[in-house]
Amino acid sequence: MNHAPAALTPLEQAIWRTVAYVDLFDYPLTAVEIHRYLEGVAATPSAVATTLVGSPALADCLSHHEGFFCLSGREAIVEIRRERRLRSQQWWPEAVRYGRRMAQLPFVRMVAVTGSLAMNNVGDEADIDYFLVTENGRLWLARALVIGIVRLAARRGIVLCPNYFVAESALTLPERNLYTAREIVQMVPLFGHAVYDRLRQHNCWACDFLPNADGPPLVQIPEPEPAHWPQTVAELPLRTPLGGWLEQWEQQRKIARLKSQQNGSGESCFTAVICKGHFQAHQHRTLTAYEQRLASSVND
Repeated sequence: MNHAPAALTPLEQAIWRTVAYVDLFDYPLTAVEIHRYLEGVAATPSAVATTLVGSPALADCLSHHEGFFCLSGREAIVEIRRERRLRSQQWWPEAVRYGRRMAQLPFVRMVAVTGSLAMNNVGDEADIDYFLVTENGRLWLARALVIGIVRLAARRGIVLCPNYFVAESALTLPERNLYTAREIVQMVPLFGHAVYDRLRQHNCWACDFLPNADGPPLVQIPEPEPAHWPQTVAELPLRTPLGGWLEQWEQQRKIARLKSQQNGSGESCFTAVICKGHFQAHQHRTLTAYEQRLASSVND
């Protein structure tokens, strides 16, 4: 039974919605994860745990299988999650290694892992998604240098996808929806933790969607920050008028090229302070599928 019964309390409904959302990714949840990602309802961990084990209504629509909760009839995704977790553990060392190299580049101020790896849910076609923050006025130069690392990694068969860059002046993300809120609270900062803290503060609106997820991500990678002096030295020649000219040149040519690749996708954005290369409309597809699932549960 994949739909929620009609008579659920607000907390029961929030639990069902939380499990139903991640089911789109074949991803069952533990009780701790359900509490953190609980949609729209602030609740204590004990209240969530008590409701999960004591609600007859939830027992009709959710299954508890080997420590995970999923929609009834979807118990097979528990094994999928285990397989993907093992695959993810193989990719984390590479994510950290290349993330450190990015963090050492001129004008890069934060590097975080997003996407499936941030949730230890890497599928067969593995790649590593990154979210980066750059210094103001040098986003496109920093991006050009990061792409150099992407190409080096590709020679080893490693696919890096640094698909979201923002300048420090643009930490408040423009989209305000459940998908973006989850991306914010799930991202795993590797380097630039002080900037990460500012990013979370600028996007405190995410707590409207996920009120229990105001702390650090469940996945944490304790990595020491790289030394700052090599980066500072490398930045000196690019702080000149020549560096400013290069930034403008790179910005103009890449924005023109990237906009020509948009193919009508409303999720990509290219400006002086944002480079969001989301061409596949993944957010739209996910939210649409979720809304259809919610509508179906009401109709059923």
